Amino acid sequence: MSILFQAYPLARHALFAMDAEAAHEATLGALQRAYDCSLTRGLMHSQVLVPTKLMGLSLQNPVGLAAGLDKNGAHIDAMGNLGFGFIEVGTVTPRAQPGNPKPRMFRLPESEALINRLGFNNQGLDAFLANVQRSTWRKRGGIIGLNIGKNADTPIEQAADDYLIGLSGVYPHADYITVNISSPNTKNLRALQGEHELDQLLSQLATRRLALAEQHQKRVPLAVKIAPDLSEEQIDIIAEVLPRHGIDGVIATNTTLARDAVAGQKHAEEAGGLSGAPLHARSLEVIRRLRSKMGPDFAIIGVGGIMSGQHAAEKIAAGANAVQLYTGLIYRGPSLVGECAKAIGRQRT
Repeated sequence: MSILFQAYPLARHALFAMDAEAAHEATLGALQRAYDCSLTRGLMHSQVLVPTKLMGLSLQNPVGLAAGLDKNGAHIDAMGNLGFGFIEVGTVTPRAQPGNPKPRMFRLPESEALINRLGFNNQGLDAFLANVQRSTWRKRGGIIGLNIGKNADTPIEQAADDYLIGLSGVYPHADYITVNISSPNTKNLRALQGEHELDQLLSQLATRRLALAEQHQKRVPLAVKIAPDLSEEQIDIIAEVLPRHGIDGVIATNTTLARDAVAGQKHAEEAGGLSGAPLHARSLEVIRRLRSKMGPDFAIIGVGGIMSGQHAAEKIAAGANAVQLYTGLIYRGPSLVGECAKAIGRQRT
């Protein structure tokens, strides 16, 4: 298995010669084929064990896959067998939508960064749920989060309708559910992070969850994914609103609109969210602020710019209970998963 991991730098050279989104799809296809041929099926049994509690869930280790890499939940088994302690798929919207026009994903290798303006491109809730139900990873003990959003053509005033559809649809099939209100690539979506808007949305979701919990005889944790481009006052408001509605966790953070760290580089002025190494420091600031305001027990998942085991350990030190990877996988490959789990394990001993 280590041979597969060691081969990634060579594969990356070929992938980086391709269009970024085409390379993304090619990589998912290759991982799926490797899994289908049983080349990666033993990985889960040899994953790094760092037992962790998160939102009441028992994780094999606190290193997860961030939403966005597998938007349709079509590669859960293949991704889940790379050693992750949990994986999150989506964002899914009630209806299928193509997302924004291509090209819409750009590499900034000088800074180990990406810019994307994909725009919740996905095949819709029905196809998503069919993929999730076909997966065997959860049945074998894997923890899966399902990430929900709104359709681009749904007016922001009616956004709650889409989130309620998503919540009801994914509820029976999720170990936890993430409410994505922080993508910069759906018009006005981040307005839902305002105090009044967030309060209204979460009130409706909390009410619906009570009904779903009774219907399905289980309580599924809810997390909210927030942006890094928030003031301290905005972060403090979110820290106050989430517990008020019984939200179980917060994911910090999504991509950033800031370009200071990549100014002057090719593609730096492309519209969209910036991810990768430049986001790490800002993510740490948001995590620290959240932890200071929310106390020791509220679940925080740290994501943004984790390119090494040290970065993962820094997220935990800042106050995160677990971490998620995306752009780091593109630059470092799947060996990053185990490296991060080991670094967190060493930090805890």
